[in-house]
Amino acid sequence: MGVETAPPEFSLSLRLVRHVLGRPVWFLGFSTMVGAFLFQALALDHGGLTVVQPLLVTELVFLVIILRVWFGRTLGWREAFGTVAAVAGLATFLAVSDQGGGNAIPTDGEWLLVVVACVGAVVVAVLMTRFGTRPWRSAWFGASAAISFALCAAFIKATTTIYQEHGFVALFGHFEPYCIAGAGLAGLFLTQNAFHAGPITASQATLVIVDPIASIVIGVSLFDDNLRGGIGILAVDALALAVMSLGIFVLCHSPLIVETTAEDRLVRRGPSESPRPGTAGASR
Repeated sequence: MGVETAPPEFSLSLRLVRHVLGRPVWFLGFSTMVGAFLFQALALDHGGLTVVQPLLVTELVFLVIILRVWFGRTLGWREAFGTVAAVAGLATFLAVSDQGGGNAIPTDGEWLLVVVACVGAVVVAVLMTRFGTRPWRSAWFGASAAISFALCAAFIKATTTIYQEHGFVALFGHFEPYCIAGAGLAGLFLTQNAFHAGPITASQATLVIVDPIASIVIGVSLFDDNLRGGIGILAVDALALAVMSLGIFVLCHSPLIVETTAEDRLVRRGPSESPRPGTAGASR
């Protein structure tokens, strides 16, 4: 709501930041994001990335509720199936995977490999926003933001581990606490571009699915998060994540995208430039 009135040319520009700073509703959204960050830090203090980050998928349930109750959207079988599949896939993954560990302090070399991989993935995702439809661009911006937030969560997890083992003063001698701000601000900036680029259902879908998957990879490779071994269990884990991804994919292709896209066109063009009958679904 804070970025929907910004002109299209403000994408990937600091002008978008100046625009939202003049929108009081944006500060309400930002305050809830700060609150979520604090709760996330507390959760990561008690659990590993492979436990905490996948739980973020449940925010899709609340998104669907908000779209129905607050914005009066009509929900159908796609929303019902997508929500149930996403939550069921998550629940199955958490039930069959035996998470443990997750408190290792990575070496500088391990951090370098992870940061380079994440930055490279973000760059590729942003490049994918240079073409395609508005839902396509919004989804890729969402993916880039999700990777940034997954990296930010990794820095948070490392910071909480350092604090537990060495105390508060030791934090000033490590780079992880400072990197939280860099990765977090990058994620915040890319999220605003995702919301500005297209319908929230597209961006929120990739935000929700990419973040936990990237976090699982980082958690296992960087923090020694332990998943229950065995081909059968790992196959169930993969299947559960696939079901969760399918649910989010279905949500991403729900009629809500078409409705929101049409409304965004009216907001950007103005009533006098509304499309002729029969052309609302045409691409620009």
